[in-house]
Amino acid sequence: MTQTHRLLAVLVAAIWGWNFLAIQASLVHFPPIFLAAFRWMLIAIPTLLFIPRPDVPVRYLLGYGIGFGALQFIFLYWGMAAGMPAGLASLVLQCSAPFTVILAAVFTREWLSRGKIFGIAVATTGLVVVASQRAGIDELWPFFLVVLGGLGWAMGNLASRAAKPSDPLRFTLWMSVVPPLPLLFIAVYWEGMDRIVDSMQTVFDAPWAIIGLLYTCLIATVIGSGIWTWLLSRYPASTVAPFSMLVPVFGLSSALLIHGEQLNAVELLGGLLVLVGVLLGSRVSTQRVMKSAVTPLVASIQTQRR
Repeated sequence: MTQTHRLLAVLVAAIWGWNFLAIQASLVHFPPIFLAAFRWMLIAIPTLLFIPRPDVPVRYLLGYGIGFGALQFIFLYWGMAAGMPAGLASLVLQCSAPFTVILAAVFTREWLSRGKIFGIAVATTGLVVVASQRAGIDELWPFFLVVLGGLGWAMGNLASRAAKPSDPLRFTLWMSVVPPLPLLFIAVYWEGMDRIVDSMQTVFDAPWAIIGLLYTCLIATVIGSGIWTWLLSRYPASTVAPFSMLVPVFGLSSALLIHGEQLNAVELLGGLLVLVGVLLGSRVSTQRVMKSAVTPLVASIQTQRR
């Protein structure tokens, strides 16, 4: 991977890391499953009207839409609405990286070196350490939901990789056509029509929810996912996916600065294990990436000690 493409991958990580605060702002007003449907609906409608369908098999478009679009966000939004803090959610969702590597080995026969296997084991240990701090069912349940969201993201990564779209942005936009109707059906059944209608009638009373929704749709989805899909079309999934480990660097630091959200020492240790495990299991081996991943966590520990 070239240095320019690595910088693009880091940019996507920053966009997605800040997106957790945008999601949190939107969830204050909208029901979670309806919010997931609404975000894709806002992109799907202009896509159907103005963007030609990408030249990829329908099965890959459906796979990307179901995995990345539907499963990831229904579980992520549900988990955050159930009490998962934004910064911690940005960290736990990185289980998508080891999931991607494992699924790629199983379904596409991408070779797993000893380093990748060891990295997956370290990252999994980190997730277990974080989960150990979610003692009660009320805390463990949101954690589990976000892990399922990471699995959905991994499934989408594989579909995107297999599609090899000639126009990644068009492929990303058309992926948005898949999730809205199934998610809207689930939202009406699970959350109730009255709650959905009330959130829409009072939407202009919640400007930050609107700003968060626009950031999620335009910046995180159109720009971030477009770049990510383009990178996956050029490199193996096991090369691109590990850059997602930088998402919690931006997610945790922004949550700390804006909301004062902090993790305890054990959660920080688990988070560090997740990031180091993903790093060890990837082909990204530069000291700069390691430094950028570790420094924010060390800063958080120092802040807590003060």
